[in-house]
Amino acid sequence: MDQILILDFGSQYTQLIARRLRGLRVYCEILPFNAPVEEMLSRSPKGIILSGGPSSVYDKAAPKPDPAIFTMGLPVLGVCYGMQLMAQVYGGNVSKAAKREYGLGRLKVLKGSRLLKGVSGGINVWMSHGDEVKRAPRGFRVTARAAGSDISAMESPERGLYAVQFHPEVHHTEKGTKILENFARGICRYTERWTPASFLAESVAEIKKRAAGKTVICGLSGGVDSSVAAVLAHKAIGNKLRCIFVDTGVLRHGDRERMKEVFRDKFGYSLKIVDASALFLGRLKGVTSPERKRKIIGHTFIEVFDKEARKVRDAAWLLQGTLYPDVIESVSVKGPSAVIKSHHNVGGLPKKMNMGLIEPLRYFFKDEVRELGRSLKIPEPVLMQHPFPGPGLAIRVLGEVTPDRLKLLREADRLMREEIQAAGWYSKIWQAFCVLLPVRSVGVMGDERSYEYTIALRCVSSVDGMTADWSRLPHDLLQKISARIVSEVRGVNRVVYDITSKPPATIEWE
Repeated sequence: MDQILILDFGSQYTQLIARRLRGLRVYCEILPFNAPVEEMLSRSPKGIILSGGPSSVYDKAAPKPDPAIFTMGLPVLGVCYGMQLMAQVYGGNVSKAAKREYGLGRLKVLKGSRLLKGVSGGINVWMSHGDEVKRAPRGFRVTARAAGSDISAMESPERGLYAVQFHPEVHHTEKGTKILENFARGICRYTERWTPASFLAESVAEIKKRAAGKTVICGLSGGVDSSVAAVLAHKAIGNKLRCIFVDTGVLRHGDRERMKEVFRDKFGYSLKIVDASALFLGRLKGVTSPERKRKIIGHTFIEVFDKEARKVRDAAWLLQGTLYPDVIESVSVKGPSAVIKSHHNVGGLPKKMNMGLIEPLRYFFKDEVRELGRSLKIPEPVLMQHPFPGPGLAIRVLGEVTPDRLKLLREADRLMREEIQAAGWYSKIWQAFCVLLPVRSVGVMGDERSYEYTIALRCVSSVDGMTADWSRLPHDLLQKISARIVSEVRGVNRVVYDITSKPPATIEWE
């Protein structure tokens, strides 16, 4: 299959480049900045994109690609750091900017650009750089300028080289998707129309080949990701798939019951429900650090699986619904991106487990997984569930996780979801949940003074979870949710609404 390769130089936006291209039905993969040319050519790319990054091209340890990428005969697009790198390689002048640019900027598009075809006049773009190109290399033509004279885009069509100082992949950039489409389809001549469903036959064949007749255990949580992964694997290996659902004690109201109803009763899968709630909650006792919570839950989860796997004959593989954003925010497996937080289902398995890992969705985004799920005939109620983190309610109880606090949060979350669904807002929101804050405040309930907990509501709109904005719920709906929680959840006397976007915040509080 034709594809565009993206070399990761450490930008937090690298995955957004991939997301925008896939939205255009252009298949792409991300490789480390120092991937050998031989590896790139083995993938038969139609073009290469150099991502942005936090480094300066003059840093001693600045990431540098194989120089041969510029002479492979393939179109190359440099973004931000990628532009500065291209300018340096070809003899241009790159220097530290007088003032670091971060946020919206305005630029003027000049005439005659292949990359900026269909983009004219002045446009707003997203900037994030400390260095800038002061003089374009010989043979390059400046195609856009910002603040009167700063070089914001340049190209050398004869050599197939194009570059922009801004980030077309960020949604704040006007015509950003158009620019990426110009590169992929106009310049690279990418003609295929890739869809997640086009990977179906290949994924099924790959799972069947890797399993090689052995049993595959699925860590089934009941969420969208593990559900699609399970159905995909079942299509490949049938009754060789054994699903295990672990009750960690930090699940939402009704999660355990729903698992039995959908996957055992309706789908007819082999499903074992393991109640390990006492083990998880015992290990979380006294723990307040978000990272420690995640690691404890991750390690305990694997431990439980190890114990259960030993009971299954021929269990050689563990199936997980790991997605692209999970990998990105945990550790840069593709390049030098900064670590945001760890995920319990990313990073491989302990050697003692003696099982291989199958992650068929590892390079898919959430909406792509849902699209794949529809091609597998998975019911919409399963596919349209809001994302639920592996560590569950443990990272929504800020501070120590106790049975009493979990009970408060679980009930508040149930009431909130009931009201959002009843109002027809559930399908309009990417993710909605409650957070129990580790503070108490004074209130008046009846004629008595109260000193109880605070619940924060978090509702966000997003496409892929990489960026998100807070949802503008109707005031009367917020009022109804608040009134029900305060009146029906004993121990809560205050409800607040989180109106922070991602970035700067993450969607989850921990």
